[in-house]
Amino acid sequence: MRQDEEDLVRRRQKSRAIVMAVLLGAFVILVFAISLVKIQQGIAAR
Repeated sequence: MRQDEEDLVRRRQKSRAIVMAVLLGAFVILVFAISLVKIQQGIAAR
């Protein structure tokens, strides 16, 4: 591969990795928020 092709591939890999990191972070926050709501509902039910 030529240098410019390698740079293009690396840029695409980096952008894909950033998107995956953002999606994973959003999923973790969603699971955390759902857990907090369920815990609060359990405490309120007592």
